Amino acid sequence: MTESTMKPPKKALSPIKWMREHLFSTWYNALLTLAVGYLLVTSVGPLLNWLLFEANFQGQDASDCTGAGACWLFISQRLNFFIYGFYPDELQWRVDAMFLLLAIAFVPQFIERFPGRKWLGIFGMTGLPIIGYFLIPGGTFGLEVVESTKWGGLMLTLILAYIGILASLPIGILLALGRRSEMPIIRGLSVVFIEVWRAVPLITVLFMASVMLPLFLPEGVNFEKLARALIGITLWQSAYMAEVIRGGLQAIPRGQYEAADALGLGYWRKMGLVILPQALKMVIPGIVNTFISLFKDTTLVLIIGLFDVLGTVQSTVTDPAWQNVAIEGYVFVAFCFWVFCFGISRYSQNLERKLDTGHQTGWIIH
Repeated sequence: MTESTMKPPKKALSPIKWMREHLFSTWYNALLTLAVGYLLVTSVGPLLNWLLFEANFQGQDASDCTGAGACWLFISQRLNFFIYGFYPDELQWRVDAMFLLLAIAFVPQFIERFPGRKWLGIFGMTGLPIIGYFLIPGGTFGLEVVESTKWGGLMLTLILAYIGILASLPIGILLALGRRSEMPIIRGLSVVFIEVWRAVPLITVLFMASVMLPLFLPEGVNFEKLARALIGITLWQSAYMAEVIRGGLQAIPRGQYEAADALGLGYWRKMGLVILPQALKMVIPGIVNTFISLFKDTTLVLIIGLFDVLGTVQSTVTDPAWQNVAIEGYVFVAFCFWVFCFGISRYSQNLERKLDTGHQTGWIIH
C-alpha cells in the first residue's frame, strides 16, 4: 500500500468525550439531542409494549387476542397464505426448495472468506432461474402442473423482483451502449425506447400488458397474465437501468477509450474488458437503488389481479373473522420488504468497499 492510499490511524475516544464532541458540541446540538432523547424515551416504551410485551402470540382464533398489544396470532394463522398464496399445500415443498437454493446461493455472499462464494453467486444468477422455471410451474419431469393464477404471497413478490432484476440489467447495459453508439439508427432507437418507457408510469404499463396487449395479439396467441406482467416490468425497469449505466459510461475518462483503441481492441472487447468494468463499478449505488425500487414496485401487480405479499395481506384484513388487525398485517409486510431491501443494500456496500468504488477510474490501462 502506497503512502497516498494509507488511511490515518483511528483516534480512540472515551464515551463521554465522544458524546461531548458529537452530541453536545454546541448549545443547539445539546438542545436537539435532548429533544430527540425525549421523543425516544416517550415512544420506544409504548412501541415495545405493543410489539412484544403486551402482544398476543398464541391461540386459535381472533377471540384469543385480548391484550392491548399486537395480535401476532393473525400473522401465524395466515402465514402460509402470506408466503405461498393459493399454491397447493401438498406441492409447497417446491417453493421451499427454491427458498433454500436462494439462501444457499446468496447468503454466502455476505461471508467474506466463504469457500466457493463466487460460484454460488454465478449459480444464483444462471442455474437457479432455470431450476425455478421447471420446478415452480411443473408440467415436466412428472411434476404436477400448478397454474400461475395460484401463485401469490411472498413467493410471487420474489419471482417478480428476481426475474425483473436479472433481465433488466443486461437489457439496460445494451440500451446504454446503444444510446452512446456512433450509429444514428441504433442511437435513435435506443433513445426512443428509453424515453418512451421512462415517460409511462409502471401502473399504466401493467394495465396495458394485462388488458390491452391481448387485443393486439394474433388469434390463438396468448400469454399468461404473470408472463405479461414480467415482460412489462422488465422493459420498464431496463429503461431506468440504462440511464444509470450511461452515467457511469460518461464518467470514464476519454483516455481510457483511446488507450483501448491504441491496443487494437475491437468494440465489444473494449467495452467488455476496459470500459464496462470501470463504469459498473462506479454506479453500483445507482444500480442497487434501482433494484430496491423495483422490489418495492412489485406491489403494483395487485391492480391486475396478482396477489403478492401485500395483496394477500390486504385481502385477509377485510375478513370479518379478524377485526382490527390491519396494522399487524402492514407491519409484517413492511418487515418483509425491509429484510430483503436491507440485505441488498448491505451487499452493495460490501461490494463497493471490495472494489474501492469512487476512487481511481484509470486503473485498468496505464
